[in-house]
Amino acid sequence: MRPNHALKALFISVAMLVSAAPAFAADVSPVSKAIEEYLDFNEYGSSLIWPEQIPAEDWKNVFVVDARDAAQFAKEHIPGAINIEWRQIPGRRNDIPRDKMVVIYCNSGSLSAQAVFAMRLLGWDNVKVLQDGIEGWKKKGGFEANRRASGATGH
Repeated sequence: MRPNHALKALFISVAMLVSAAPAFAADVSPVSKAIEEYLDFNEYGSSLIWPEQIPAEDWKNVFVVDARDAAQFAKEHIPGAINIEWRQIPGRRNDIPRDKMVVIYCNSGSLSAQAVFAMRLLGWDNVKVLQDGIEGWKKKGGFEANRRASGATGH
């Protein structure tokens, strides 16, 4: 699409949204209320986990989801992880267990945080974002992050 066509399409889309805003706003109020109630109720750390919080032997009990695209997953991933791109996670929620810890990661934690937020709104309270994503996991020692952190000897 040529740049001027893309700009024209953007303006048309915005105009359609603006004209539909009153009807859309009425439909969103229950959703807005649910989001507000969820955010008022949950604490910040309830959906986060750091690599050093999971002992190496416990990783086998964690359902790990790589929320990056298939090409990144094929290049490297946390062993045992399954690949569901972050945008597809809510639609594939029935593939995600409710009876064990679920850790979702991306490269840094930002996209996986969006997927975890959506899943929590949908009722999955067992999902967590791997803080700092796969990059942080590697930097902190992967499966050995807990042992490394536990063996640290102060400053």
